[in-house]
Parts: sequence; C-alpha cells; structure tokens
Amino acid sequence: MKRRDFLTSAMGASAAVGASVVSGAAQAANLPSVKWRLASSFPKSLDAIWTAAPQLAQRVAQLTDGKFDIRPFAAGEIVPGLQVADAVQNATVEVGHTASYYYVGKDATFAFDTTLPFGMTSRQQNAWMYSGGGLQLMREFFKGYNMTSFPGGNTGTQMGGWWRKELKSLADLKGLKVRIPGFGGKIMAALGAVPQTIAGGDIYPSLEKGTIDAAEWVGPYDDEKLGFQKVARFYYYPGFWEPSAMLSFFVNLDAWNKLPKTYQVAFEVAAAEVNLTMQAAYDAKNPAALGRLLKSGAQLRIFPRDLLDAAYVEAEKLYAQECKSNPRFKKVFESWNRFRNDQANWFRVAENAMATYTPRTK
Repeated sequence: MKRRDFLTSAMGASAAVGASVVSGAAQAANLPSVKWRLASSFPKSLDAIWTAAPQLAQRVAQLTDGKFDIRPFAAGEIVPGLQVADAVQNATVEVGHTASYYYVGKDATFAFDTTLPFGMTSRQQNAWMYSGGGLQLMREFFKGYNMTSFPGGNTGTQMGGWWRKELKSLADLKGLKVRIPGFGGKIMAALGAVPQTIAGGDIYPSLEKGTIDAAEWVGPYDDEKLGFQKVARFYYYPGFWEPSAMLSFFVNLDAWNKLPKTYQVAFEVAAAEVNLTMQAAYDAKNPAALGRLLKSGAQLRIFPRDLLDAAYVEAEKLYAQECKSNPRFKKVFESWNRFRNDQANWFRVAENAMATYTPRTK
C-alpha cells in the first residue's frame, strides 16, 4: 500500500471511529435518567460481601454516563436482611443483593441459586449457571416471584465453623446445639445435633455463654471480624453444607422490563464483574486471615470421616424426599445433579490431583 493510500485509509478509519463515539454519546444523551434502590442483605462491616452492592452501582453508572443511578442500602436501612426478596418482589426496591437460600422457607428450590450440601464448588456452580442451563432454570423459577436474577459473587467453599469441644467421631455430635440454618440444619438434626437459627450479631455472645456449642459463619476473613476464636477454639473444615455460596442480584421483573436495552446490558456486565471479583477477594484475603486466627489460638481440625459420610447419606435422602413432594425442586435438581456428577468426575482427573499434589524434594 502506498503511503498516500495508507494515510487516506487511516484517516477514514479514524473518522469512522470518531463518528461512532459521537453517535454513541448522542444515543446515551437521549436515554432516560433512571434511579433505582438496591437493598443488601449484608452489613457494611462484612466488606467483602457488602462491597458487591456499591461496586455494581458504580460500574453501571460508569457504563451509562451516570444516567442509570443505583443507590445501595445495607441490611436494615430499608428492610431487614432476610426480607430482601420480598422487597424486590413487591417493588419496595428495584434490586436486591442477597443469598437465595435465605428463602428456602418459601420453596426449597431457592437453594440451587446459592448452594446445597455436598454440591458444587464456586467454579462448578458458575459453569452450571452460565453454561449448563442453571441460570435459565432459576430465572424461570424466579418469574413466579416477579423477579429475575444475576449471579453476584461467591465466597468459595466455606469453613465448618467454630466448636467449643473437639469432635472425634460422629457420636460426639449428639445433643450439641449448633447455629446452622437451612439444609445444613436439617442434616445436623438427622445426625443428632440440635440446630439453632441465630442472627449474626448474636452468635458471639451465645458461644461465649455456652447457649450454643458451635456456630458456622463463612470463612477466615469474615470469621476473624466476629472474634469467634476467643470463645470457641476448634475451627473445623470443610463446610460440607456450603461447598460454595453464590450470592445473587434479584431484580423486580416489571422494573427490569422497563429498562432500555443499553441499561440492561450495562447491568448484566456489571453483575458478571462482581461475580468474578468477590471470589477473587476472598481467595486473596482468606490465607492471611487463617494464619492470624491460628496464631491467636485457633486449632484447625477436619471433620471426622464417619461424620462426613453420614452427612452425605442424609443429604441424599433429603433431596430424594424433596423431589417427591416438590415438582419445582425436582425439575432443577435433575439438571443440577447431572451436572454435579459430571463435574466431580472431571475435577477428580485434573483439578483435584493437582490441588492435592505434594512435591517430594530431597
């Protein structure tokens, strides 16, 4: 190509790009100003989870030249943390950031959007949601509640919580009062423990006074903030009832359908970014937090094998019972279970082998 032809071509391309930018700016200028409120289920003190809400709002604003304004509110500022789904469904707010399994009392099917005992890790959950049909199944379910949903972060595999006494076998679980909600609580009850539902702010004093014998929360970074190691020194793993914990953005369906397509795309992009960066934050912060907990006196323990095996059996029984009584649960479970089994087989080949390899050096 001759220099003159090259310059002419380059100038033409530059003009085309400039025209595109001007056209995009003009299009943005013609879009309406939209103001939404976002209710989070989480307090600002749990920064790794809470940050998802302002991060989403900031990115959406940046992608829409500030025309789409989402104002985030922490738990309790508009509605209590466990009432976020109701607030979105009833259009008290347009969007919420929450954990779907908080609402299994409405329908056990909600749990698939977060996690189930002996379910999938965060990577496997993302694979099912984005590429295995999970997102479509859950959105179909959420339509019945006048909502749509978007993955909005993950804590990764959680810890098994803080225990005042050491567990040496399944028999040691009998009669212990354990703070654990949802499916995990049902499994603990089947194994002989007494599950308790206690708000996060009440866990520490309950452990300190001996009102409860154990409590699960999230993992090292969040657990350290609540100081559990001061009153219950045995720190167990893995949290088999939460092999991952996916958070979600619930959006009122009527409000969503009124958005310009450009704003819908901006929201989807921002939510996907949050889903990625929250897991990264936990993976980066948990190792150091665990180290500090161990230095302060926490004693790391793995659950006894007979306890884990018995818990797995009870979980499968629970799923079979729920499938018989709840057709919505059964529909999602069939997809989820096939995907879970395929993922387990694949991860066993490469991922698990690599993760558990210990180099032998002279």
